Amino acid sequence: TFGMIWRDLELIIHHQYPEYVESCWYPWWEKQGFFRPEKHNELPQAVDRIFSLCIPPPNVTGTLHLGHALTVAIEDALARWRRMQGYKVLWVPGCDHAGIATQSVVERRLLREQDKRRQDYSREEFLQEVWRWKQEKGDEIYHQLKKLGASLDWSRACFTMDPGFSKAVTEAFVRMCDSGLIYRSESLVNWSCALESAISDIEVHQCRKLPGRTLLSVPGYEQKVEFGTMITFAYPIEGHEGEVAVSTTRPETMLGDVAIAVHPDDTRYQALHGKQCRHPFTNRLLPIITDPVVDMGLGTGAVKLTPAHDHTDFLLSQRHSLPRLTVIGGDGTMTSHCGHWLQGVKRFQARERVISALMEMKLFRGKEDHPMSLPICSRSGDVIEPLLKKQWFVRCEKMAQKAIQAVDEGELEIIPHFYTKTWKNWLSNISDWCISRQLWWGHQIPAYRVTLPESGNTQEEQWVWGRSEAEARERAAAKFGVSPTALILTQDPDVLDTWFSSGLFPFAMLGWPEQTEDLKQFYPNTMLETGNDLIFFWVARMVMLGTELTGQLPFKQVLFHSLVRDKHGRKMSKSLGNVIDPLDVISGRLQEKVMEGNLDPREKAVAMEAQRKDFPNGIPECGTDALRFALCSYKAQGEDISLSVSQVLSCRHFCNKMWQTVRFTLGALLDVGSPVTPYKLMISPLCSSALSLNLECTTSRLCERGFESYELHTVTSALHSFWLHSLCDVYLVKRKVEKRVAAAVLYHCVSTSLRLLSPLMPFLTEELWQRLQPYSPRPSTASSSVCMQSYPTTSELAHWHFPQDEADFPLVQEVVRVARSLRAQYHLTKEKPDSECHDCVCLTCSGIFFSLLLCLPEKLWAVCTADQAQTLYSFSPAICILGRVSNLHLHCTQEGATSLPFVSAPPPPEGSPFGVVGHSIQLHLDIQVTNSCNLSNIGVLEIHTELNHHTIITFRL
Repeated sequence: TFGMIWRDLELIIHHQYPEYVESCWYPWWEKQGFFRPEKHNELPQAVDRIFSLCIPPPNVTGTLHLGHALTVAIEDALARWRRMQGYKVLWVPGCDHAGIATQSVVERRLLREQDKRRQDYSREEFLQEVWRWKQEKGDEIYHQLKKLGASLDWSRACFTMDPGFSKAVTEAFVRMCDSGLIYRSESLVNWSCALESAISDIEVHQCRKLPGRTLLSVPGYEQKVEFGTMITFAYPIEGHEGEVAVSTTRPETMLGDVAIAVHPDDTRYQALHGKQCRHPFTNRLLPIITDPVVDMGLGTGAVKLTPAHDHTDFLLSQRHSLPRLTVIGGDGTMTSHCGHWLQGVKRFQARERVISALMEMKLFRGKEDHPMSLPICSRSGDVIEPLLKKQWFVRCEKMAQKAIQAVDEGELEIIPHFYTKTWKNWLSNISDWCISRQLWWGHQIPAYRVTLPESGNTQEEQWVWGRSEAEARERAAAKFGVSPTALILTQDPDVLDTWFSSGLFPFAMLGWPEQTEDLKQFYPNTMLETGNDLIFFWVARMVMLGTELTGQLPFKQVLFHSLVRDKHGRKMSKSLGNVIDPLDVISGRLQEKVMEGNLDPREKAVAMEAQRKDFPNGIPECGTDALRFALCSYKAQGEDISLSVSQVLSCRHFCNKMWQTVRFTLGALLDVGSPVTPYKLMISPLCSSALSLNLECTTSRLCERGFESYELHTVTSALHSFWLHSLCDVYLVKRKVEKRVAAAVLYHCVSTSLRLLSPLMPFLTEELWQRLQPYSPRPSTASSSVCMQSYPTTSELAHWHFPQDEADFPLVQEVVRVARSLRAQYHLTKEKPDSECHDCVCLTCSGIFFSLLLCLPEKLWAVCTADQAQTLYSFSPAICILGRVSNLHLHCTQEGATSLPFVSAPPPPEGSPFGVVGHSIQLHLDIQVTNSCNLSNIGVLEIHTELNHHTIITFRL
């Protein structure tokens, strides 16, 4: 049986890992229900504690990237760790409907496959197409999460467009309208002409810092558009000689100018206060007004006011009761207010026409480079156009103050703590949140415009809201005192901002507004873990909405991790083509996955070229465990992570080391039989294996501290170091020589290490742990899994904790390292010395001539203090075995040697090679040689002795 297991391991590690292992265990875990909180009562280590969290719901449109993989690696490690500690764990999966992104993907698909646009369908027909796409592609995200090993409770999976979740969204909107937190108003919004929709402030990237004149690609334009220039032109003063020159970076908006503002103290314009200018194209009179907000040093000191297209101008129009003329429509073309010569012309094409017309009228005064920040839509890449629209808004000020107070009073902890300042600064300056989106896919706003009987077309807008049209009708009838049947209700065609619905996730996923058992038991969530780029998009809004709608904070802790960048330190983006699907790293696929994705042809070409450059030979197959371990090995609470695939590949090699270790362990256990002795009954602290268990106790303590502080990189470092440098380099080497050492120690070291590693590397640890179970002192049931075992604790391993040995061992390790280094310098590569044979090592070769060094066993001298000698004497057997020397001689250099339990050795031989340990210990390697050897059947050409007693024999084969 062992032979079959051994051969099976050999076959898997060389030909079938990781695919064989990682494809088998997840379906079994899921079938056994290990990830459901109901399994908690079956745990022997169960405690009356709860750990609950939600996954940041990824967009249904696409695939996960490495940032998502980092989120999963961290959250799954924490969930598995708490589950092994005996907590009742609920980790809820979910997917966001991603209004803008999903609608864009389906529109591109329909245009590509059927040559139809959204407008060619009715709203109902288009939504059917979206749902059809969702049924075909929507489960890809869940497949990826399972591939990453995420221990999510799939029976509670939540999609933000599910009926239950949609009910929660409607309830939230109605309650907040009733309380006055949601209102409708005409105001300037950030508008994407490419999407023909409003977007929120935090979806506007002010990232295009232009140093001056710059040509940029803009969606909908074949030619690049010029930005980063300041245009100056003149307005003639009505009834007087002279003009007022104004400067602008957006000359196309001058068609919507309604006034000119100057600073009241600007002496250049004091004589013009109250005068008017004539608009050269519309013939409107523009009053010259004064306001201290005007910057006298910017441009000409005179500012054109376009209230319908500029946020500052809009505020000035409120202060001075100015009209607002919309001259750019939602589709990005000029409106009828501009006149026939510009109506229907695209805004940036109109810019050139306006400049040409100003030149013809002799009103153009110049153009110069102007450094500026260009607002870009993060969704479409379009240049944002501020437009005046009637929309629904959320009042944020009071809710934001409660969110700040929660952090100040310690009710909500933000980790790392330096994000607290960012949290306060942003929430202290928050503006009202526009939640209307001009889309078809999403939660249609449950508000209805009321048309009263016998009302004319000039009636002011009247709105009601309700959980259903019937409820809205009853509300309208009561509000306006008419019969419900006499009203005409028209539902707002807009949908709610996706971030509004995702902001409800922590409690909507548990059944809110119904008082479900899950809501009572798991809300508030224990914590939220997410990327630091979502602090405003998602986290702050969840806190505000959760506190307002449930009366409780949605979670008690927020853990932010850093962003994952490529190996060059660049943010991953489609435009750079450096976005990597974690499945590419796991399975080794790359180029063909790009071709299968949802990218448009231009983005595919960029991605293919970038990947050919960064990965000319593709990405090697690394496996899930290696990827997770690599991601958790970075310090996630600090600077951004520049992930290199070579780091993942290094972790893949570590996985191989684990395979080999277990293979060796199974061979050792074969001689002992089943089961092994429980480690608590192994009462031999003087056993030479005690050190390994002591080091494992120390490793367990480091893991505990790392998990408790969410510093997973310290956990991975401790486990990697223990497995390679303590278990493999120390114990396995000793085990090969000391055949009498109990194999039970090896079993306990390996099985405990697998439990420590399980939250980080679930697949490999499950495979190896199951193979060790026939030798367990406590045979488990058929349905037992390593992920359901208790997580090792320092108290559990306290029996094998020897503090003094732990303190001394670093010195021993350094002595061994230097001893091995000395042997390597002299090409003594034989694994260990043997008193019955000579090392025979090839030094040089030339043609058919060879030179050989014939050495007897090496002896090691340590020149050290008495205290150091005492420590080295205690570990001398281990030093000889690990350092691969035959004898260790300790020579003391100071008084106190007489108190030692051994006689100090004489000084080392003169001229022997030496190394230094910690600036205080000299190690001398004495190599004994022979001047004769049976060289029969070999043609000896020369024998001579060189320095340091090395005998060189040159011969012909």
